[in-house]
Amino acid sequence: MDLHHLALQHTPILLLDRAEPFRVEGVGYAVLDRGTFSPTFPRRLVVEPPACQVIEYAMEWDADIGHLYELEHVWVYLDGEGMVIRVEASWHGTYREMVADGRIPLEDGHPILYVEPGKHAMAPSPAWFQERSAQTLRECTRLAGAGGIWLNPLYGFPAMKSPQTDRLARTYLRRKAFTPTWIFDRRLEISPELLRPTRQLLLEIPRRLQTLIERLEREIPEEERDLLIIAHRGASTKAPENTLAAIRQAAVEDADAVELDVRVTADGIPVLHHDAEVRWPDGTLRPLGDVSLNELRVARPEIPTLAEALEGCREAGLGAYLDLKAPEAVEPAALIVRQTGMLPFVLFGAREPATLQAVRRALPWAYRAIMFADPEADPVALAEAADAHYVHPCWEGRSPRPEEQLTPAWVKRVHARGLGVISWHEERPAALKALKAAGVDGVTTDRPDLAVQTLRWKEGR
Repeated sequence: MDLHHLALQHTPILLLDRAEPFRVEGVGYAVLDRGTFSPTFPRRLVVEPPACQVIEYAMEWDADIGHLYELEHVWVYLDGEGMVIRVEASWHGTYREMVADGRIPLEDGHPILYVEPGKHAMAPSPAWFQERSAQTLRECTRLAGAGGIWLNPLYGFPAMKSPQTDRLARTYLRRKAFTPTWIFDRRLEISPELLRPTRQLLLEIPRRLQTLIERLEREIPEEERDLLIIAHRGASTKAPENTLAAIRQAAVEDADAVELDVRVTADGIPVLHHDAEVRWPDGTLRPLGDVSLNELRVARPEIPTLAEALEGCREAGLGAYLDLKAPEAVEPAALIVRQTGMLPFVLFGAREPATLQAVRRALPWAYRAIMFADPEADPVALAEAADAHYVHPCWEGRSPRPEEQLTPAWVKRVHARGLGVISWHEERPAALKALKAAGVDGVTTDRPDLAVQTLRWKEGR
């Protein structure tokens, strides 16, 4: 029996939510008869008796509600008689065995699997989704598009991922936001036209993604593209800046991310604090770098560690813009970003090019922003020297009207080099609108609620 025919005999049957907005573009298959590494998923497949073969199905969706580009996986294990004896499927970066009530759900040799709305993790029973239903609802609504274009560690950093293409993806996916019905009455059977060898599918994915990006570039006018709304030190007008309360308030006000100032204690722990000195309860000032975390916990317990802050961002569905106030913060901050799984949702900022270069060495795929105070400085040259993806002019003290300084021509020149632009914090509605019209990619603000009300584009507005 040829491999294509074998793969057709066991393609998964998918049961989709009635409101599911996405579709399967193609399904790759690979038939393996010994232990080997998956060609498209970070795992080693072990084929042990009674299993003789495993068929890996890599299903390319046109998007996940959180990001463009997605592969989900099903593994079907066959015995010597060609009978299905085990089925596994991907589940939020890992995988699970597909067994419900002690059995594999099958129909004529085809696994029958339920698909999580918007996220496309698979399960043998919809009951599996109940534990995540609140998170799924949040991801399908407020967090739609938060990841931009997916950064897949198997294939490297896609050439088409940039601040501008992430902005297009975010806008497109926010328009796809929906409320799951949890009624799985749409049945998808994999047709022969969708099935092809995995190596062929992998060649098709970049072309399809590039075609979609080009279509979005044509179809979404500049004035309708969503900006990143970044809560300056958290929602700092309603909660103390750089605190967990400010992070939670920013989520309540529908910010996309929070800007947080990062320094390091004497014992090397990254914490949130803007100034180099910290005020003690008796009113004296002490250099933060001379204070241990334990001392800080006693004197200023409201100051969180970066780990606590990123965990708060993860739970709230917020990105984080980390303003590294000292070069010694790079290594411990990079470690915490990796440990919390927040890399796709973190932007590192610094005023010193050497600090951002250290970030690149520690986390090559991390987005980076160069901050600068001189209105006469060349933003492109600064970004190139720092190997940055965004430029962030910080001209608050010299130019209180960013809408007059960040002109469309200035922004266009920066964009022409593939760079994004983040404005310093702004709270005036007219200025926010002018910044959006100029084409900036993100704005920091002490009033994320006002910025959302002023800037967030909605269908039919």
